[in-house]
Amino acid sequence: MVEKLHVALGARSYDILIGGGLLAGSAELISPILSRKSIRIVTDKNVAAHHLDGLLASCEAAKIDTQVLVLEPGEATKSWAALQEVVEWFLAEKVERDDLVVALGGGVIGDLVGFAAAILRRGVEFVQIPTSLLAQVDSSVGGKTGINSPHGKNLVGAFHQPRLVIADIDVLGTLHARDFISGYGEVVKYGLLGDAAFFGWLEQNGPALAEGDAAARTYAVKRSCQMKAEIVARDEKERGDRALLNLGHTFGHALEAATGYSDRLLHGEGVAVGCALAFETSQRLGLCSQEAPSRVRAHLAKMGMKVDLADIPGDLPDADGLLELMAQDKKVKAGQLTFILARDIGDAFVANDVDLGVVRSVLSDGLRAGKKT
Repeated sequence: MVEKLHVALGARSYDILIGGGLLAGSAELISPILSRKSIRIVTDKNVAAHHLDGLLASCEAAKIDTQVLVLEPGEATKSWAALQEVVEWFLAEKVERDDLVVALGGGVIGDLVGFAAAILRRGVEFVQIPTSLLAQVDSSVGGKTGINSPHGKNLVGAFHQPRLVIADIDVLGTLHARDFISGYGEVVKYGLLGDAAFFGWLEQNGPALAEGDAAARTYAVKRSCQMKAEIVARDEKERGDRALLNLGHTFGHALEAATGYSDRLLHGEGVAVGCALAFETSQRLGLCSQEAPSRVRAHLAKMGMKVDLADIPGDLPDADGLLELMAQDKKVKAGQLTFILARDIGDAFVANDVDLGVVRSVLSDGLRAGKKT
């Protein structure tokens, strides 16, 4: 059964298709939106080894001309150099303004290809075929595209909505356990920011989801995408409600920068630690009870996720160093940091006037606890 969600953005509206076995029939799903029987696909080496042949076979059966660019995997590929490589390849392949390009991969490929599509000939259309849990529930939906800078994560980019998102639940079975659980950090985020009942469902069903339960995975992806689609429809350019989707990200992005966007800390791991820090900060500010951060930490730990700063291998900057990295966050306004804090599980809000002394103490205590172990 295919679940269909609609992202309502007027002329830029599109569907999200969720279900098992969709990759094998992806060309049929893409064909109605093609201006000509030609697509250009960008993926990475890891994804290509598992899923490229299925996509190519589908395109061949539909008589769609295809060419493929295969990049190196990893966060380092969200770079100026890779962006230039992709754009120049599209131009060499004579991609026209009415053509469509395909991002086959996780969040890195989706963000990179989406940005290349946004700036190529002032905008060509693209389809997201997300192959990681993180990409299926978050980065493939909503039109945020971009690359990283040495100054920080996602600081260069554009809003450019896809024409279609195809989320094949079956491909999640090829993920390494750590990559899957990293993506789960974004799933938990949705419950924490606006749906306490969903968080409760995750507390009960998270282990089965991690172990491969297809129905649980389908529901988790559907509910996450549903929440994001509703928020994006209200606030496409992140002027209000959409900022809630950054729960855990102000902390998490700083930690990713501190670890050099390396395998020391995957994006979803940074989000998970960031959510724990956001709830701890909220509690210390008197915004929520101690029960809320304790419950968040207990669930993350139960799922085998990183929870504390001490869980991140290697040295980290001190609290002031982390605050300096947080100051590079793209959500900074008039030099003031924006935090997503919480009154309770399922009740997050945007906070622009946060006592940085409290944030510093949360970070300092977390770093100090790491040194004792």
